[in-house]
Amino acid sequence: MERVVAEKYKLGRKIGSGSFGELYLATHIETGENLAAKIENNKTKHPQLLYEAKLYKILQGGSGIASIRWAGFDKDDNVLVIDLLGPSLEDLFVYCGRRFSLKTVLMLADQMITRIEYVHSKGFLHRDIKPDNFLMGLGRKANQVYVIDFGLAKRFRDQNTHRHIPYRENRSLTGTARYASCNTHLGIDQSRRDDLESLGYVLLYFLRGSLPWQGLKAATKKQKYDKICEKKLSTPIEALCKSHPVEFASYFHYCHSLTFDQRPDYAFLKRLFRDLFSREGYEFDYIFDWTILKYQQAQQTRTQGQSSKPQPPVVVHGREVPSGQAVPMRLKGDVSRSAELTERERPSNHAHPDVHMQYRPSTTQNSGANNPVEKHNVSNAPMPPTVFTLRRHFQKPEGPAENANLGRRVGNQNGASSSWMPSVNQISSAKIELLSVLNLFRIKALDMFARSFRIWKKSTLVVQILNGRTSLDVLIEIPLSNAR
Repeated sequence: MERVVAEKYKLGRKIGSGSFGELYLATHIETGENLAAKIENNKTKHPQLLYEAKLYKILQGGSGIASIRWAGFDKDDNVLVIDLLGPSLEDLFVYCGRRFSLKTVLMLADQMITRIEYVHSKGFLHRDIKPDNFLMGLGRKANQVYVIDFGLAKRFRDQNTHRHIPYRENRSLTGTARYASCNTHLGIDQSRRDDLESLGYVLLYFLRGSLPWQGLKAATKKQKYDKICEKKLSTPIEALCKSHPVEFASYFHYCHSLTFDQRPDYAFLKRLFRDLFSREGYEFDYIFDWTILKYQQAQQTRTQGQSSKPQPPVVVHGREVPSGQAVPMRLKGDVSRSAELTERERPSNHAHPDVHMQYRPSTTQNSGANNPVEKHNVSNAPMPPTVFTLRRHFQKPEGPAENANLGRRVGNQNGASSSWMPSVNQISSAKIELLSVLNLFRIKALDMFARSFRIWKKSTLVVQILNGRTSLDVLIEIPLSNAR
């Protein structure tokens, strides 16, 4: 029998586990919404789930903070129900072959610094900064980085006096040794500077693929921590950041220059990486390494699936075209200017009935923004998903045999539709009309289309035509970031 928590959350399969207990997929009985339920036995030696729930309540409303739905006791367990999130950065790192590109690292760094700054602004230290504790969102928030797991978080300001906690030594290591700061290894109490230093190690881990102190063997955990500490302290920053942009070394030098109770200049650190991002010529389009990899794999799967199913020939302009053969498209109007695929109506969810598109001339890209990263500041607005996928089925209208011309009809003649696809009948601003019915758009046809019209970098149009003349199956994939 399936377990129900708080009389409204039905638990499903286990999707994770850790020191806190276990993580389950949960479904709201009334709405059917998918959520995540963290469950911890209340007899555990060091329960922390309800403490974490208190922190979530304090942090509510911040970008990249999961919404808490319910927290409390259920039978012998402490339960925390929060928003369901996507994969962790560690999962995506492994998925991408255990290395991220500089562009992906810089886009992540901007959001991750912002998340840490927000937690600090509420008077807390995270104290366990690592790739596993940063997750991507789902759906419309698929490009937003979330920070999770506040079980080790600690106040660094007195709740009454708002004074910074005093400097103390001989503290035990709290957090994950691989990413712990040097001061944490030395037994110094953690402060804001240590969260940021840990983030620096995470970013280098993404760039390098590993850190020099990984894989060290020892008989006990304490001996292993000592070895990691020794290796970390003996590795110069310049050696650690060798072959990578100097900004990463500057980041560490800045973190090491901070005093125990000094407020970090978060804006300076973000500007450090944003300037590098701009100099490298990158565009803040939310296209991460895993976005490209997933798209390539989907294209490969789709191509393999289509090639295994022979398609019947189709008649185009009075001649029969064999299955799979690309047919040049006829174009009318002024197409000398580049065309830009823009979203007119953003659907609120994947079940939205329509997506209307038009082509419009483009003279500039990213206008009005000297710094593309500044323009798309992730802390100011929720980020849309990388790719929104919508499937629509259109039935071609039936007409007399003599009017079965699939091209455009002139004047007020009656008969078949003036376009082979009613929803994309005319693209007014560029006055482009599609006069061909293709049996199948393969990659070559799409490449030809892209070369003809410098399609906006942030947009992708993929069209499949199945079942000859009677049914059109249209797959539209549009990255919604920066939609105008």
